Amino acid sequence: MLKSSDIKTAAIELYLLPIRARTPLKFGPETVTSVTCARVRATVEDRLGRRGVGWGETPLSVQWVWPSSVAYDERHDALVQLTIELARGWSEFAEFGDPIELGHAFQKHLMGKILATANRERERLEPIPRLAALVCCSPFDLAIHDAFGNLLNRPTYLTYNRKYMNRDLAAYLSPAEGFEASFRGKYPGDFLDLKRPDSLIAWHLTGGKDAIEPSDLTGDEPNDGRPVLLRDWIRTDGLACVKVKLKGDDSRWDYNRLTRVGRIAIEEGVSWLSADFNCTVLDPIYVIEILDRLALEEPKIYEKLLYVEQPFPYDLEAYPIDVHEVSRRKPLFLDESAHDWEMIRLGRELGWTGVALKTCKTQTGAILSQAWSKTHSMPLMVQDLSNPMLAQIPHALLAAHSGTIMGVETNGMQFYPDASIPEAAVHPGLYRRIGGRISLVTLGDTGFGQRVDEIRRELPEPTRVFGDPDATRSAFVAAEGSFTERRVDPTGARENRAPRTKS
Repeated sequence: MLKSSDIKTAAIELYLLPIRARTPLKFGPETVTSVTCARVRATVEDRLGRRGVGWGETPLSVQWVWPSSVAYDERHDALVQLTIELARGWSEFAEFGDPIELGHAFQKHLMGKILATANRERERLEPIPRLAALVCCSPFDLAIHDAFGNLLNRPTYLTYNRKYMNRDLAAYLSPAEGFEASFRGKYPGDFLDLKRPDSLIAWHLTGGKDAIEPSDLTGDEPNDGRPVLLRDWIRTDGLACVKVKLKGDDSRWDYNRLTRVGRIAIEEGVSWLSADFNCTVLDPIYVIEILDRLALEEPKIYEKLLYVEQPFPYDLEAYPIDVHEVSRRKPLFLDESAHDWEMIRLGRELGWTGVALKTCKTQTGAILSQAWSKTHSMPLMVQDLSNPMLAQIPHALLAAHSGTIMGVETNGMQFYPDASIPEAAVHPGLYRRIGGRISLVTLGDTGFGQRVDEIRRELPEPTRVFGDPDATRSAFVAAEGSFTERRVDPTGARENRAPRTKS
C-alpha cells in the first residue's frame, strides 16, 4: 500500500570541506593529517508535493577506506569524483519510498554500477574498493534519513516502524543458515532503544603517533591549551575507556604499546581498554600470541581488554580466515569488514563475535546490520571515523539507539577540535567529553536533531547542485525523465546547464 509519507529525492547539494588535523592520526601503515568532509543538503518531496530538507556529512577518510601504496592525492581525487557521480545518481533516483527502502535500493542497484563505471574509467589503475564507495555514498543516505524525519516533524529513529515503512525486515534480511529466526512482521524499531539517553560513555583513541608519556614528546606538539599526553587526556576528560591503535606487523611494538597504555590506564582508574589492529594481520597466531602473553605477564591489563577490533583484512571473501581461536580469548569485533549484514553473516561463520557499526557505511546499512546482529546475539559497538562537525551527530545517535556494550568511540575532539567550533556552539556536550561522557541533551526533536539553521557555519558555494532545492516542485520529474544540473567551478562561478534527457 502506497503511503503519502513516501519520499523521493528532489534536489542534492554537495559541499566539500577540507580540514586539517590538530595532531597526526596513525593507524596501521598510514597517517592522517587532513581530511575532506563531504556535506550534503538533500531536499525530498512526498507524494503530496510537500518538501523537507535534511543534512548528512561524512569525512572521506582515504587512508581508512582505501589502504594502498597508491599516492594519497590520486586516491583522494578518485573518491571526490566518485562522490560527485553519486550525487548525480541520487538526484536521478526518482523512486518513492521510505529512507530504508530508498537507501537499500540505491546501494543494491545503482551504487555498484556507478562504482564500476568509475573503475572502468580508471582503466588499469587500482580500483576503488566497495568500502570507499559506501563512505562516499553515506552523506547522501544520511541526509535522506534526516530529511524524512524533518518532513514528518518527528525524530528519524521513530520512523523505523510499520507506520512509515513499506516493507518489514524480511524484505531485506535473512537469518544465518540453521539459525531459527524470522524477520517477517518485524521492523528496525523493534531492535532499537527508542528512548534516547541523555549521555553516553566516551571512548578515547590512542593513535600510533600519540604521545603517551613525556619521553614521547618531540617538540612539534600543539600548544593550544588542550591535552597532549594520554594521562592528561584521561584526567581532563574524566575518561574511563581507552582504545589503542596498533600496527599489526610488529608484535614487539604492539605488545609494548598495549602494556604502556594499560599501565597508565590502571594507574588512572580507567575501566576498559580495546585494541585495534586495523586490518593488517594475516595470521591469527599473531594476535593469539599477544593476547596469551598479556594474560600471563599483565593479567590486570588483560582483564581490562573488553574486545579486539578488526585485526584481519577487511575483504572477508578474499581472506576467509578462521578466527575462532582469537574470539575464544576475547570478543572479536568486525569493523571495516562489516560492510553490510551479509558480510556480518560471513564473519559470524568465520568466528567473529561482535560488530562495530559506523554511520559512514550509510545509515541504512547500519540500521539493517544492527537488527541482523541483535537477532543473532552479536554484541555491538559504534566506532568513530574521527567524526567532526555534523558527522558527529548521527554517529552519536546511532550509539544512543543501538544498545552498545559500552558507549561510543568519539575522538573528533582530539584530532579536529577547531573544525567543529560552530557546531559546538549549539551542541557543546557533543564536542567535548566531560566526566568521561558526551551529552545529547541539546539535540532537536525532528530528523537527527541537528538544528542546522542555528549553526553559524559559513559554507562555500556548493561543489555541485543537482536539481533546484528552492523550487516549489521537484526539478526532477519522473514522467519527463529530466533533471537540471548546476555546477560550481573552483573559482566560485556557477555554470547553469539546461535540462537534459536522462539516458
